[in-house]
Amino acid sequence: MDDRSSPGARGSVTAAADRGAGNRAGVLGTALAGVLAFALSSGSWQWFSTYIGVTLLAIVLAFTSPPAPLSGTRSGYVRSLAVQSLVIGLCVALALAPALQRWPWLLPMPGTRTECAHLGDYAALQARAALGGLDGLGDLGGRGSAALSYAQQDQSRHAVDDCLSATTTLWLPVYALGAALLTALGIWWATRRTTTGTR
Repeated sequence: MDDRSSPGARGSVTAAADRGAGNRAGVLGTALAGVLAFALSSGSWQWFSTYIGVTLLAIVLAFTSPPAPLSGTRSGYVRSLAVQSLVIGLCVALALAPALQRWPWLLPMPGTRTECAHLGDYAALQARAALGGLDGLGDLGGRGSAALSYAQQDQSRHAVDDCLSATTTLWLPVYALGAALLTALGIWWATRRTTTGTR
């Protein structure tokens, strides 16, 4: 009697199929969540993006397993490896985006940072010109000066953040692809070492 027709064999095949379907669903769900996070993000990259990226990365690592080269065809293994690596790269990019925008050592972009600082100065001048002509502002005394100073700083900060976030978004695919490539190489090396050791 063929072993594949036994209940135990059918149960193991079903469990493996369910596990593979769960892996695919988890990866696809995480990819969709990442795409929605990118689509809904606007303006400056905030640290909540790091929380989203780390959470999605934890979901991928907890509920999906690396593709095994012996579990199917070579093309299927390569496809699964590419999908999982790209999703992990997307999560890493989401997590890194606020740091890339704020830390010059992580993303230097010296020319852009200088230009964005000039835009901030211009926005501060615009705020002063707009609020300086309001009737009654001078009658507020110290409070009026403080309000004007705060408005200038706020407009300047928003202008700089928006400028830097635009350039950061342009560079995010590079970091995402780099993280995906490192992930793919790491998974390939680990699975190759495991399969070689079991022979």
